[in-house]
Amino acid sequence: MREIVHLQAGQCGNQIGSKFWEVISDEHGIDQTGLYNGDSDLQLDRICVYFNEALGGKYVPRAVLVDLEPGTMDAVRSGPFGQVFRPDNFVFGVTSINRQQTAPKGFSKHTDV
Repeated sequence: MREIVHLQAGQCGNQIGSKFWEVISDEHGIDQTGLYNGDSDLQLDRICVYFNEALGGKYVPRAVLVDLEPGTMDAVRSGPFGQVFRPDNFVFGVTSINRQQTAPKGFSKHTDV
């Protein structure tokens, strides 16, 4: 069976990815806590392509969510399906007063050429 790791990067990627998980969870009968509440055995067919089954019969998205700032991750966590992700699936930078410190090496926020 095929297993896919879903990667979401940046604000846009995480916003689109959050909607993706809402839709695919609904298609498979997975509620906001990760429990199966569907009404057809077909919903569980191939569920392991995108989800891992955890203790207690909960389904956890196989995903990595990445952003330079934790604000996007906070928005995902507080969203409708934010609690189905494992906390260690969130990878983000640390916000500092000087945002220059969070920029990838070689980039600058200055526009002077």
